[in-house]
Amino acid sequence: MKIVIVGPGAIGCLFAAFLSKSKEEVWLLDKNKERAAQINESGISLEGEIGSWQAKVKTTACLQEIGKADLIIICVKSFHTKLVIEQIKPLLGPDTKILTLQNGIGNVEIISELTSEDRVIAGVTIGGATLIDIGKIRYVGWGETIIGAIDGKTPVQMRAIREVFNKVGLECKMSRDIKNLLWSKLIINAGINALSAITRLPNGKLIEHEGTRRILRNAVTEAARIAKRKRIKLIFDDPLAKVETVCESTQHNLSSMLQDVLRKKRTEIDFINGVIVRLGQELSIDVPTNKILLDLVKTIESSYTQTAE
Repeated sequence: MKIVIVGPGAIGCLFAAFLSKSKEEVWLLDKNKERAAQINESGISLEGEIGSWQAKVKTTACLQEIGKADLIIICVKSFHTKLVIEQIKPLLGPDTKILTLQNGIGNVEIISELTSEDRVIAGVTIGGATLIDIGKIRYVGWGETIIGAIDGKTPVQMRAIREVFNKVGLECKMSRDIKNLLWSKLIINAGINALSAITRLPNGKLIEHEGTRRILRNAVTEAARIAKRKRIKLIFDDPLAKVETVCESTQHNLSSMLQDVLRKKRTEIDFINGVIVRLGQELSIDVPTNKILLDLVKTIESSYTQTAE
């Protein structure tokens, strides 16, 4: 199996490093030639709860070096999805599958529209990883990855993906209810990401302070109300308890949105709290906390001293 991971961020590098331990042909695709050359030369360094180690991964910015892929794993920011899918079309063969491990809601629809729905596999990764430097990752609170097709089918290729992931230590399961899983992760991200980006607190600190804990609970309650109206069956009975448990299990982790803000980068707020706000308007459900979080993160982005990317 030829596997291409698109995007050298925290999750992209993490999966590339683990999958490099397999017997499969693994590539990391980067848009930046200089960064790709550095990772190709120096490898990927990981440090975390199960030790520190180094991985060599073939990394390139040139599609022609790779050729047709069997599996493409999308790990770029959600606002880059459309552009990236257009760019990687030369990698697509007749049976190529595209696995999205991105945050938020909307990526599956974008990829399906630009390719075909039967190519797309949605994934949810539970845990946290922080990009320390180019090709250098710290991972904490690592958990399982759940994958599934929107139509609920489990094709042979998906079972093969699960097998490869499990062999290298990326605990992987398949689900026929991936839409519900994506929404369940959205609920968690809606409570944690924006609030951590605004306060610049690691996940665990959000529930240690009365003010942030109250805001987190309000944001989650609003998001869960939207999910209920849309008849989404969340994978947990108590959304508030689940989000607080995630904060505890990833207490030292900096959310991806906080990492973006610290680097003065564009965030995925439109695909997380922004989704809740838009659906709230469509469904006539008041979501004031999510609206405030959206406005504050947008304000932070617009106040960067350099142009957000």
